Amino acid sequence: MDTRKLLLESAERIFADHCDKERLESAEGGAFPEKLWGQIEENGLHMLAMPESGAELGDAFALVQLGGRHAAPIPLLEVTLANRWTGDAGRFVSLGVVSGERIVDIAWGRRADAAIGIEPGGEALLVEVDADIEHRVNPSGEARDSIEIRQPRTLDIEDPAWELFALGRTAAIAGCLGRVLELSVQYVNERQQFGRPLAKFQAIQHSLAIMAAEVAAASRAAGSAIDMLGTANPERFALEVGVAKARVGEACGIVAPIAHQVHGAIGFTHEHQLHHFTRRLWSWRDEAGSERYWQERVGRHVAGLGAERLWEFVTAPNSLRS
Repeated sequence: MDTRKLLLESAERIFADHCDKERLESAEGGAFPEKLWGQIEENGLHMLAMPESGAELGDAFALVQLGGRHAAPIPLLEVTLANRWTGDAGRFVSLGVVSGERIVDIAWGRRADAAIGIEPGGEALLVEVDADIEHRVNPSGEARDSIEIRQPRTLDIEDPAWELFALGRTAAIAGCLGRVLELSVQYVNERQQFGRPLAKFQAIQHSLAIMAAEVAAASRAAGSAIDMLGTANPERFALEVGVAKARVGEACGIVAPIAHQVHGAIGFTHEHQLHHFTRRLWSWRDEAGSERYWQERVGRHVAGLGAERLWEFVTAPNSLRS
């Protein structure tokens, strides 16, 4: 059995035990899931991206994808990358995005000792978190706090920080999309209408087929970008991430509405668990660069290559540099 499979099996048990509807609602109410995070730390999963962990960097993103499947209400991606870049897993450091004089969208910044602000394509700034941190949430109720940049320390990072952050969101979305499909298939097989399961109706089958195609495409796009980790061509890696982030974002806009349609009225209620996943899809698709941001970035590169090099760009991922 390979290392990644062992890690994911262990993480699956943890998420299954600690990511039920009650705990998700508690986290959305502002309570940090200490027991879940304690299990993550106890098993060393928050250190997977650190070079000394012995794991591959792709293992950390596979873990993030699994966390997305469970809508895990913890800053797994953020702390994992922060530990890699600071080399210190003893402190709780989260990530956000530099916006003017502030770092915004810090996942559970209120719980953090420090925050790293990432500038798209630029520097990464480390700032200590103080009592003046502003509590905010994204549309799914996840903590996305904001703090003024005071006495920042520029981190010397060899990684493409912005692209790794976007890749993490891509992986989480791919996992979450898969879970939304599972919930929908389960529901239509259990729900009876006119004496037979909803899954027997052609219109429902057609909707599920569309969902399945989108989920498969999103999963493959995320996997392709993860496979490019460590490539000798950093520009190509950035473009792969961009394509993947845009593709999973597009899938969000198709899968989530269909999921609510096939669930019928129950899927729109707060009591049902579906909204915990679909609201994350709608939130995450705009974090770490929206579809439009990444489509424009990829589009500018492709346009600059010219028509005669387009086929080479599509078929030979390591051959092109600007």
